[in-house]
Amino acid sequence: MLSTLKALPRTVWLIGLISLVNDSASEMIYPLMPLYLTSVLMAGPRALGIIEGIGEATSSLFKLVSGVIVDQTKKTKPWIVTGYFLAGVGRPLILLANSWLWVVAIRFTDRLGKGLRSTPRDALLADLVPANRRGLTFGLHRSMDNAGGVIGPLLAALLLALDVPLKDIFLWAIVPAVITVVLALFIKEPVKAVDTSEYRFKWSLAGLSPTFRRYLVVVGLFALGNSSDMFLLLRARELGVSQANIPLLWAAVSLVTTVFGTPLSALSDTFGRKHFILIAWLAFAGFYFAMALPGISLWGLFVLFGVYGLFRAATEGVEKALVADLAPLGLTGTAFGWFNLVAGVMLLPASLIFGWLYEAVGSSYAFLFSGSCAMLAFLLMAFWVNPKSTAQTQPL
Repeated sequence: MLSTLKALPRTVWLIGLISLVNDSASEMIYPLMPLYLTSVLMAGPRALGIIEGIGEATSSLFKLVSGVIVDQTKKTKPWIVTGYFLAGVGRPLILLANSWLWVVAIRFTDRLGKGLRSTPRDALLADLVPANRRGLTFGLHRSMDNAGGVIGPLLAALLLALDVPLKDIFLWAIVPAVITVVLALFIKEPVKAVDTSEYRFKWSLAGLSPTFRRYLVVVGLFALGNSSDMFLLLRARELGVSQANIPLLWAAVSLVTTVFGTPLSALSDTFGRKHFILIAWLAFAGFYFAMALPGISLWGLFVLFGVYGLFRAATEGVEKALVADLAPLGLTGTAFGWFNLVAGVMLLPASLIFGWLYEAVGSSYAFLFSGSCAMLAFLLMAFWVNPKSTAQTQPL
């Protein structure tokens, strides 16, 4: 696999590096958000659900918008650069917020940036490699992205250990944000070898296969149970994990995802995407059912979060590779846009429902709800969605 990795286009590695630096900034702040909201702004789980739900729904909508525009204009770089710029500007502004309502507006800007860049970036990655290297390519990208997810929380933990105020940590995130935008300016887009003029500009599912549409339905159901990861950190804090250890716990998740993301995604090029997704969704359901249990020890939490990291490793790249496999020529951006829209927009009701259950009924019921959604999605994926194998044997 090492030789195949070396043979990947330079742009693939550059995009991975950009995601690594960007995620180090994002994940330096992300695990601290629940602490900041509850301890500084005095906001509860419901407010957290509203913030994350609105933010991700916004991101998802613009993932579709940018995807359709990319298919029409055949340009990805402007959207990638703009998206990283908006996210970099938005994150440090959190330190100016004096209520959780301001955090909603700031989070909106951050997620708008993600919405504008994600689909064009994914479409570009899909166009850079043949079908039999998509699992490897998206797995590598997600591994490098999650490497930033290791660096960011470790930096946050270090700054907390040095008694740096939470607000000042948010300000430090501007440094990697500037580096990210500069690196994005060096992206080179390939010349499209396929004539796609026969496709018309449509804001619909027209041209996408019935199998892809079924896949979207199942992804939406799974996403209904996959609420914001911030609730996992809030639950960990509730179970007794110290403030200083919260970033370390989240860094452990990203480390597992980084190590296993590339090899697991690469295996899906040979053994099929569906198998990996099914196993990962089953592990996700088990993880959420376990998180509903009371009195979990610190080491038990680290093991469970390690399982969650494996779930991410086995799905983040593979799910996107499956989207690329099912997308017809000329509609890759639209396919990724719809996938990102469905997966993300469902986070709004997912986070609202989870936050309401968490605060009104109890955290155990919230986690049981999510695990149940995952099990139902698992069954539908197993018996209702049947993508054809797209593994190929030609060399890169």
